[in-house]
Amino acid sequence: MSKEQANKAVVERWFKEFWGNPWNPKVVDELGTPDVLVHYPMHGPRKGREVVKKMMTEFREAFPDLNFWGVGELIAEGDYVVGCWDGGGTHTGPAFKDLPVGALPAASGRKMRFTGTTVFRIVDGKIAEEIGEEGAFNALTQLELIKAA
Repeated sequence: MSKEQANKAVVERWFKEFWGNPWNPKVVDELGTPDVLVHYPMHGPRKGREVVKKMMTEFREAFPDLNFWGVGELIAEGDYVVGCWDGGGTHTGPAFKDLPVGALPAASGRKMRFTGTTVFRIVDGKIAEEIGEEGAFNALTQLELIKAA
């Protein structure tokens, strides 16, 4: 198996177990470096396994049906893998304020569905960085936290 194929396999598992539903919190320890960086505009940078797990735990408590999945083929070159994805969820959990603008009251029932593109950097078979663009404007509009022009 080439380095690129091995890196794609890591990202495929991450998409399934970290972003999929149900999620597997242990995957952060198994596939993330100790100082793993997850950075999306809607949440800002999160660095370190425990911080990343806390972010995802709170996100999933607020959106219990949260689910994201890879779409299309992954592209790999050297230490980098790029993937596109789709997903979303319904806010039926506790109040949620981990957003760049506004906050959601408990169980707002608001739904979001959006797509994005993510670049992963893999070091020695582990994810060191996950940096993406997640269509935050669309999600925040759907959550009624900002208005479309």
